[in-house]
Amino acid sequence: MLLRFKNYLNTTTESATLAFFRLAFGLMMFFSVIRFASFGWIEKFYIKPQFHFTYYGFEWIKPLGNYTYLLFAVCGLSALLLAVGYKYRIAAVTFFLSFTYIELMDKTTYLNHYYFISIVAFLLIFLPANASFSVDAYKNSTRNYQRIPVWSVDAVKLILGVVYFYAGLAKLNSDWLIEAMPLKMWLPMNSGMPIVGSFFNESWIHYAFSWCGAVYDLTIPFLLLYKRTRILGFFLVVFFHVFTKMLFPIGVFPYVMIISTLIFFSSDFHKKILFWIGNVLKIDFKVFENGKALLYEFTLSHKLKLSFIVLFLVIQLAFPFRYLLYPGELFWTEEGFRFSWRVMLMEKSGYTQFKVTDSVTKQTIMVENSQFLTPFQEKQMSFQPDFILEYAHFLRDYYKKAGVTDPEVRVDSYVALNGRLSQRYINPDVDLAKEKESFKHKTWILPFTDEIKGL
Repeated sequence: MLLRFKNYLNTTTESATLAFFRLAFGLMMFFSVIRFASFGWIEKFYIKPQFHFTYYGFEWIKPLGNYTYLLFAVCGLSALLLAVGYKYRIAAVTFFLSFTYIELMDKTTYLNHYYFISIVAFLLIFLPANASFSVDAYKNSTRNYQRIPVWSVDAVKLILGVVYFYAGLAKLNSDWLIEAMPLKMWLPMNSGMPIVGSFFNESWIHYAFSWCGAVYDLTIPFLLLYKRTRILGFFLVVFFHVFTKMLFPIGVFPYVMIISTLIFFSSDFHKKILFWIGNVLKIDFKVFENGKALLYEFTLSHKLKLSFIVLFLVIQLAFPFRYLLYPGELFWTEEGFRFSWRVMLMEKSGYTQFKVTDSVTKQTIMVENSQFLTPFQEKQMSFQPDFILEYAHFLRDYYKKAGVTDPEVRVDSYVALNGRLSQRYINPDVDLAKEKESFKHKTWILPFTDEIKGL
């Protein structure tokens, strides 16, 4: 076993594959930052709101006022430098830090593909993605490597495989497969689509989409992995993501996944594209054909680096299953829900009325949420318990400064999940001002009155 592992570490592949991924990923991130800014979302999500929901342990990460525009500029520029492979290591670190800072500024904007971008950006810091077809390798021939360790490409493939396969595992539940929820609620909203729209009201379509979605996610990594089924797999990737983009407002995620899955193709495919780009830009890429091989060296520094990458990948494999440590229904409590590749699995809506009580006079103030939150923030807060708790703490501090003595904060909260009738969500007798955020189970979340079977 050890011998096979050593042989694997010494196995090399064409560096063009990782170079192509670097270029494609960096350019997608560059244009994504431009897109985000052009829609006015920097001001809408990070500057205009007076309150921001933070991640536990990262409360110190806040928007930077008007300097937030500079943060996005740094993120976009570093993505471009990453793409062309100039000062690659500095660019990779800068992009990872700036993008992840942006992601952590307000969890209201949490999306699975933001997390995907962060972990890929982090992984690229340690991979030789600038070994060829980069400014660094072009300017310095000693940095030009035609072949690199195959594990550096396989690491990216593993992350992509985890995203798809874990998303498929998450769909193996009774709501998705037996009730066709939440697609039964979402698809009819597209009934006005030309030609196919009328079918979205049909029950059999809801079930077909649910089952095909689960099968697709579970099988696509394997279809892409094997040469005989790769073309079919990529065709399904394109069809699936283009179609879901037409149906749902999911931003750039479809394009990110379509382009990223090209890493499964052969290095000859990537070299042809890169040389075509060179011809278009009138750049002689032939200098990258005679590079040497970058071999894995069994030195202490290389062993530490590889051990760190392996540990990172193991964490990515295990982290999505942390929900098993919590009691209750995951879709209800959402404890361990984020960062687990559970994509578009539920439709939740909530109603929350906060009451702030003076502990001495017992006078009660009914809070108007729109006074402090944007409509999007209020919607997200209404059915996510950690949002509710953080907002309760904000109200406690706000009204304490306003002269309320030792404010008590309670909430009347009702939530509807995947088409069920709404039920009371938070124990109305609990003073949330006294509750502390932690990784422990939130006992003040009332039990789910139904059962969702499956993973």
